[in-house]
Amino acid sequence: MSDTAKAIRRVHALLTDGTTVHIRPSGSGDHTRVRTFYEEMSPQNLRLRFFDAGRGSARAAADRMCRGTAPAGYRGLVAEVAGRLVGVAEYERSGEDDLAEIALAVGDAWHRRGVGTLLLEHLVSAARADGIAAFTADALAENHEMLKVFADLGLRTARRFDGPEVHCTVRLDQDETYLTAVEERGRAADVASLRPLLRPRSVAVIGAGRTPGSVGRAILRNLLGAGFTGRLYAVHPEASAILGVHAHPSVTALPQPPDLAVVAVPAAEVGAVAEQCGKAGVHGLLVVTAGLDAAQAAALLATCRTHGMRLVGPNCLGLADTEDTVRLDATFAAAHPSPGACGVAVQSGGVGIALLGGLARLGIGVSSFVSLGDKYDVSGNDLLQWWESDGRTELALLHLESFGNPRAFSRTARRVTRRMPILTVDAGRTEAGRRAAASHTAAAATRTMTRQALFTQAGVIATRTVPELLDTAALLHSQPLPPGARVAVVTNAGGAGVLAADACAEAGLGVPPFDITLADALLAVLPEGATAANPVDATAAVTESELRACLDRLTASDAVDAVLVALVPTAVSAATGDDLVRSLTRAPGRHRPRTVAAVLLDQPEPVRLLPADAGHIPSYADPQAAARALAHAVTRARRLARPDGTVPELDGIDSGRAHDLVAQWLADHDGGGRLDPRTCSALLDCYGIPQLPWAWADTENDAVIAAERLQEPGGLTVMKAYWPGLLHKTQQRAVHLDLRGSSQVRAAWRDFDTRFAGLLTGVVVQPLARRGVELLAGVVQDAVFGPLVLFGLGGTATDVLADRAARLAPLTDHDVHELITAPRCAPLLFGEGATGPVDLAALEQLLLRLSRMAGDLPQLAEADLNPVLAWPDGVAAVDVQVRLAPAHAQDPYLRRLR
Repeated sequence: MSDTAKAIRRVHALLTDGTTVHIRPSGSGDHTRVRTFYEEMSPQNLRLRFFDAGRGSARAAADRMCRGTAPAGYRGLVAEVAGRLVGVAEYERSGEDDLAEIALAVGDAWHRRGVGTLLLEHLVSAARADGIAAFTADALAENHEMLKVFADLGLRTARRFDGPEVHCTVRLDQDETYLTAVEERGRAADVASLRPLLRPRSVAVIGAGRTPGSVGRAILRNLLGAGFTGRLYAVHPEASAILGVHAHPSVTALPQPPDLAVVAVPAAEVGAVAEQCGKAGVHGLLVVTAGLDAAQAAALLATCRTHGMRLVGPNCLGLADTEDTVRLDATFAAAHPSPGACGVAVQSGGVGIALLGGLARLGIGVSSFVSLGDKYDVSGNDLLQWWESDGRTELALLHLESFGNPRAFSRTARRVTRRMPILTVDAGRTEAGRRAAASHTAAAATRTMTRQALFTQAGVIATRTVPELLDTAALLHSQPLPPGARVAVVTNAGGAGVLAADACAEAGLGVPPFDITLADALLAVLPEGATAANPVDATAAVTESELRACLDRLTASDAVDAVLVALVPTAVSAATGDDLVRSLTRAPGRHRPRTVAAVLLDQPEPVRLLPADAGHIPSYADPQAAARALAHAVTRARRLARPDGTVPELDGIDSGRAHDLVAQWLADHDGGGRLDPRTCSALLDCYGIPQLPWAWADTENDAVIAAERLQEPGGLTVMKAYWPGLLHKTQQRAVHLDLRGSSQVRAAWRDFDTRFAGLLTGVVVQPLARRGVELLAGVVQDAVFGPLVLFGLGGTATDVLADRAARLAPLTDHDVHELITAPRCAPLLFGEGATGPVDLAALEQLLLRLSRMAGDLPQLAEADLNPVLAWPDGVAAVDVQVRLAPAHAQDPYLRRLR
């Protein structure tokens, strides 16, 4: 069994109805249970499994599955629910190395609940890690359920009929079709498991105290005040009633097990209460209690997994769902969220209160609110899938300080952002912020560049502050998306227009001058003295009707994507009785087809929504806030306008050789380390990553011979010293440039041999490369996020200038294009400056191949290609550093709970 297969041993996952199932390898101690599992099957199912109904097959199957030491090429899995065996699956290599025969059985009472499919997914993941390319299986032609499981798996399946039997071959290639099928099954199961939390038919508050200041009492009051439509219970060891709700001494004393139990007891009591809930049959647990230590936390999660309860918290504000059929407010917030279409999920209760308050001030209602707290189980990914399916949510707001499975989150978010905007606060951007996040969430926070790459690739709008998030939510909630970044600025005060134009430019928006036709059309409706160059200065004399006519012409123009109106109160408008804001909000009989936002410099609120004839107009006190919100809207519009990217197929890849090379090197270097130049070059060759020609030399004579062989006529030579641990050759003066002829090569060798005596193990000899654009390409393995591909300006100044961008692997065609165009040095690649445009296709190929290498090899801790020289006719890595470290691959798309 491979290291990868060993790494995916015991997990919990969800069946189609939301039931939690435990999947683990079979062992010798399971013999009796497996035999009994088969013996309890109906004769019909036994016949379908073993091709006869005899009970003798049960013992043979148990003997094979529960051997003390499984042979190489065999893997058996069992599925348990509440300790009961409900399904088994196994594979064993056949005579051909890359084929394995599989067998699968599901208990009679557990058919059509996804047990078999889930077991197969886990077998597929383990088999891929073991180098198996396809499964084979024989089934009776009448075994329609099993054949349907194979057909619906999402993998390419071939069938061959042979009398009453069907021989199936299932290819294990992990393509987009399979990942989409796994995602859809996971989404359905996830949503079903969350229903007891967000749409419960009954709720029990455990720890609903009699004192007015208790958290449990506040939650009970909010449940009553919101008008919860289901059955409501209070649990208290002594009270007979709390706030008019009949109280029971324990969960076990309740007349029926509630769907949702709210736990608000001291930390030391949480474990016992959770165990009581699980045994009583509770489906969902909301733990608001804070201060659990590591042992208490582990016990709480283990109890939830054992009894199949989904868990929100601990250390959280609570949850709410405003659906009229449930009207659930199980929070201790000061006010009830109003019904609406905005889903909110936060880790910090304080941020949750701020968001709920801000949304209430804007008049934006909430579909559901979940305070995730320490996020032991239910996560932002779960909530995205719920909102995608609830039929109500149109805008998602997230505050996440940590990620459990970023790549699964990214796939979910990419899909969901096609249907609704997802906004987040990028928390933990600084070292101090990361320390605070780790302390608050009991999880490691993530580096800024990695988080930004995740958000960018997933289409999530990342804001820097809660106010910026609310600013953006106000615009996306109320206005159509702008088709482009061209903003028309209109003002009745020149200074306000300048501020607005500056804010737009700083946010990356354009404020282009208007052509003569549009300018004349605007001047025709504006008062004398107005200017229409963009910004449009309508002057203090503009009337309400004149400003409305100006806005109508601008919003109808194809030269404008959005209109930003900056207004200040003037004595002129006060004297005439004109309300210039009405020109924005009242457009009788028409719906303006462009994005419109206002800046009212005298308004006390940072942002508000102005009621209009057609919806609302967002109004900001600060031009920069308005411009940032518009810029986020432009980014979303661009994202929606392009198709999803795909990971291109690459030729010339030898993954098998790369795996062997890495495995052999790590076997010889316990704990890992940096590769020597020859191994490094061989690894890059496996992925077709172009390198500048080079040769290794152990002696002075070898160096001379190598230089003569590599030099073009009249060319120069470069010699680089090498010894294990050497990182910064330039700082160590371990590079000689511009060597001409054998005498200079010999002199360079002797210099290294003298200065680095006892260290030097050899030299790298290269021809002096022709001038090109010096770039950096690299990979860093993140323990949580996986491999991150970096690109930017290279050379000796790379660390000083830090002009680089990053994307998470695997790179799609869109990702690699964005990666190349994101750094400030990007114009150099397109021909600005002394050099012509470089070979962009070759550069994209290099980054895609680097991404593939990083994805194939979890042991690739770091790769640093610096510089990479780019020319009009190609690219090549000049200097390469690679560090390997022992690591187990994790299948990020395998369905499992945290």
